[in-house]
Amino acid sequence: MKAELRSLLWPALFTTLVVGLLLGLSAWQWRRLAWKEALIERVESRSHGEPVSLPPRRDWPSMRVRDYEFTRVRAAGRYDLEREALIFSKPPQGAGLEPGYLVLTPLLLAEGGTVLVDRGFIPLSKRATDARKREPAGAIIVTGVLRGPQSRNPFTPGDTPEAGVWYTSDAANIAAVLGISDAAPFTIESDPSTAPQGAVDDLPRPYGGNVELTNNHLSYALTWLLLAAAALGGFAFYARGRLRSESEPSELRRK
Repeated sequence: MKAELRSLLWPALFTTLVVGLLLGLSAWQWRRLAWKEALIERVESRSHGEPVSLPPRRDWPSMRVRDYEFTRVRAAGRYDLEREALIFSKPPQGAGLEPGYLVLTPLLLAEGGTVLVDRGFIPLSKRATDARKREPAGAIIVTGVLRGPQSRNPFTPGDTPEAGVWYTSDAANIAAVLGISDAAPFTIESDPSTAPQGAVDDLPRPYGGNVELTNNHLSYALTWLLLAAAALGGFAFYARGRLRSESEPSELRRK
């Protein structure tokens, strides 16, 4: 029997490593699940609460994204319609099928400072129209949620600021290109209540409620658990067959 057990040593070690890896991945997904559920709860409570005032300018340099993102705010000021940044984007839900741009416009705050406001979406075919650069003029109140800078990945195209087009929204980088020295480190994603009444179609249209937080961590965790169980079951089946084969008389094995 010792010889039979020795023959299972390497398969057992390999199975142990595989099962340990799979269980580790499953445990990681369970932790991610708890984190994502807490994030979704925080987003829901912040984005659907009563709007609050913007964080004071003195706090802007030290603010962390997690401390403010998705907080619903209200800001008063006037748009600097001479400057804008276009963020290439797929169409938000309810905006049709044509891709286009999110229009970021500096809002000169009544209390001083500047914040970039995502005024909404325009399709590619509407970029050449300039109605968005003429109105709304004068004082305006913007309501929306605070958003931090978007991250990039290896597949994100390079920005072309000389053409006015970016592929991620990063307030600090965009403000530097636009020559804004007192910009907030966040943007305001305006909600539909900000859209001017009777605005023409070629103005950017806010599409509120576009925060998409997928939560597949439970299915991932269960998948890794099932794979670990399958690995154990496969080894048990193999070991049983191997031990049974080794325990048979040599004459039967030759047959």
